Amino acid sequence: MIQVKKNFDECKRIQQGDIIAEVEFLEKVYEDAETITIQKILFPTVITLTQDCDLTWDYDTREKTETTENHDKQLVSAIVAPLYNYEHFMIGEHLSDLNRRMTKFPAKKDSTINNNLRKNEIPRYHYLEFDENIQFSNSVIDFKHYFSVDIDYLLQKKAHNYIFSVEPIYREHILQRFANYISRIGLP
Repeated sequence: MIQVKKNFDECKRIQQGDIIAEVEFLEKVYEDAETITIQKILFPTVITLTQDCDLTWDYDTREKTETTENHDKQLVSAIVAPLYNYEHFMIGEHLSDLNRRMTKFPAKKDSTINNNLRKNEIPRYHYLEFDENIQFSNSVIDFKHYFSVDIDYLLQKKAHNYIFSVEPIYREHILQRFANYISRIGLP
């Protein structure tokens, strides 16, 4: 069971483990002689995966922009990953709005693969189960689906669409699993 905190006023900067609604991903940009076409994906919810120490340094240097000569601690963007509704994920429908068919998992909760997913024993995925008092559906992070978002844009989204933040011990576990997954040795 993931523990969360819902106090936005406690920390207005972007934090690792922030859950933010309605974040856009710029999928493609097409340009011809007369027009520019921008194709976006709107993800209902994302979780911030960038290290919290980097986000703290970024925020602190942005706050002191006039007084600092060195901006090397400022980030270009933050890494986020979509949160997929567990029920939609299990039937492979979590990206159906994008006309993408995904793997279906056995519906039976006692199936081996379902148990392994919920115990976070499949390296590609991270299952998040929330307390029933939190009005948020259980979710899955697919570590192959991550993208970067401009910090200023994410700050604007957090100001209006902040849901809650995952408590530090749980967000560190998520980040450790994410780092292990993306740093794996790729075999043909």
